[in-house]
Amino acid sequence: MADEKHIVIVGAGFSGSLMAINLLRQQGGRVTLIERDAAKIARGTAYGTRRSEHLLNVRAGNMSAYPDDPSHFLRWIEKRGEAADQFIPRKIYGQYIGDQLAEMVRTEGERFQLIVGEVIAADRKIAEPGFSVTLADGSSLAYDTLILAQGNLPPGDMPVFAGLKPPLYHADSWGSDWLSGLSAQDHIVLIGTGLTSVDVILTLDEAGFRGKVTALSRRGLKPQAHLEKGPVVQLVDRPEGDGSHAIAHIRNRAATVGWHMAVDELRPHVQDLWRRMDRAGQGRFLRHARPYWDVHRHRIAPSVAAILERWSNEGRLEFAAGKITDVAAVQEGEPPLATIRWRVRGSEEKRAIAVSRIINCTGPHGDIRRSTDPLLGYLAQQGLIRNDVHHLGLDVDRFGGVRNVVGHVQPDLRALGPLTKGEAWEITAVPDIRRQVWDMARSLSNSHWVGGEGL
Repeated sequence: MADEKHIVIVGAGFSGSLMAINLLRQQGGRVTLIERDAAKIARGTAYGTRRSEHLLNVRAGNMSAYPDDPSHFLRWIEKRGEAADQFIPRKIYGQYIGDQLAEMVRTEGERFQLIVGEVIAADRKIAEPGFSVTLADGSSLAYDTLILAQGNLPPGDMPVFAGLKPPLYHADSWGSDWLSGLSAQDHIVLIGTGLTSVDVILTLDEAGFRGKVTALSRRGLKPQAHLEKGPVVQLVDRPEGDGSHAIAHIRNRAATVGWHMAVDELRPHVQDLWRRMDRAGQGRFLRHARPYWDVHRHRIAPSVAAILERWSNEGRLEFAAGKITDVAAVQEGEPPLATIRWRVRGSEEKRAIAVSRIINCTGPHGDIRRSTDPLLGYLAQQGLIRNDVHHLGLDVDRFGGVRNVVGHVQPDLRALGPLTKGEAWEITAVPDIRRQVWDMARSLSNSHWVGGEGL
């Protein structure tokens, strides 16, 4: 055991925990998993929610943690009386990943260590490959390979809200108590109309909030719903041409098979299509097509869509499209109030409303330069990491090897999950991450010959 490779994984949410599990399954040496927030171990932010109204956005049948055992999660939930075609609460999925990690600890405990602490620095060893990792408590550990798995970075703050503080303004819907003190007379503005805003609306609904909500984004697009019964998707060939033809392909196929199936058919090819685009083509996609792709690709459960429709029919929910022009606090008392103004998309019309809560629901950002993560900041300062060209995350190669400031790939410094979005684009959902983790674990454990990925 003394000669085994040592691998340290920073971040023990879904991506990091699944990486540890797969390394242990593949006999990939000794593994140390480090997480600063004990509540997020095996769960991260998405699956760490304690709220039953926060559902998976994918049916349970496609949520196995293991690409070589696609029915594993189904067997696990059958013991709990859940159905495979349901959109189960995300907290249950967090329990599932926690169970898998606990099982690895039970069976492979001699090769595994879990540390609750914050990594603040990682320096290369002087005489050999690998890193020495320093934690906030002053302790340090030496390892051969470092894997960055911090997951989604918190949303970036917005300058227009500078000077506003809780309870009026909340910079992160996950990071503060924005629910307390609300009444039926309150009007809430959500900045962003994607899945994060949907989570907030579900929480308000469960809490019995009877006030109004305006969800505002540049285009005002809300996530589309899954069909009540999922389409049976057949494998199709990758569309001809580069990724810029993907949207036209979806439109043409949607006319024949419906947009749900047209999008789902393309899913196995999305990463390849993204990689085939040049930088300019990727940039055009991000500017013009990304919002439309996101709301059709990352859908909500039918039951969730029904709640949004009920709120809209009651006149309590509006999805608005526009650009914020200014925000001003107008009352410091109870409740505090602010006026938010925006220009309606596609016109010169301006709107203004008085609100008692403003919640940033713009979702995660990927600009490393703006990150408050101490390890990422240290590595950037040392020239060991850099942003990808679109600032979606870290600059990595197809195998997760992190490029340093001059573009050299470092085999002993890897990244996975949402941090690698610039390379893979679709790398936030479980089916994509589990494949990435499986491949990286096999590479690091020298078991490339193992087949049966099961995808």
